[in-house]
Amino acid sequence: MRLTFHEELKELKDEVLGVGRLVETAIEKAVNALVANDLTLADEVIVGDDEIDKRAMMAEERCFSVVARQSPVARDLRLIFSLLFISVHLERMGDLAHNIAKMTKRTSKEDSQPELLDLITEMGRQTRGIVHTGLKAFAERDLELARALPQLDEPIDDLFKKFFKELAKVSDIEHFFEWASNMVLASRYLERIADHAVDIGERVSYLVTGKLEEF
Repeated sequence: MRLTFHEELKELKDEVLGVGRLVETAIEKAVNALVANDLTLADEVIVGDDEIDKRAMMAEERCFSVVARQSPVARDLRLIFSLLFISVHLERMGDLAHNIAKMTKRTSKEDSQPELLDLITEMGRQTRGIVHTGLKAFAERDLELARALPQLDEPIDDLFKKFFKELAKVSDIEHFFEWASNMVLASRYLERIADHAVDIGERVSYLVTGKLEEF
């Protein structure tokens, strides 16, 4: 009976990691769609968000079901709580990627500024990296990797600040105000996704040590 229970926990962990892979892909596609003004790619992200929401919700429901049926304790209970916590964060990351993709429909290539697009592209690359690292730390219960996440988040915060400095240098901002507004939001959403990744790292620390720790 206990073996069956742990097999179910493994399946549940794999399901949450599967949602994480969908989120990683959504972030990459959303940024690429925005930068290239690719409406078809943006639609893929928008439609795909339903699958992320559905699978995250299923994972949450399974977590509650396991608790109700098995009454887990100690490390098993910590794992279930961590899975629940992480699935919630992944669903929110998916929503943010969805929002970035939607902005593609509100921008145009004619108004774009290459320097700012380069910053968005780099933010996207680093954000995907920190999300991947957070999921890897969780998959391997790697405490050292989890505690490295705040350092990976700092360059993303710096790029967010740099974006505003570069925006201030543009003389004819009124001409492409709507485009710039959407890019500001996109950079903010990427910064928030990175913050969610750090939160996952905190949960990994709890899973490994049994202590809640704010990074």
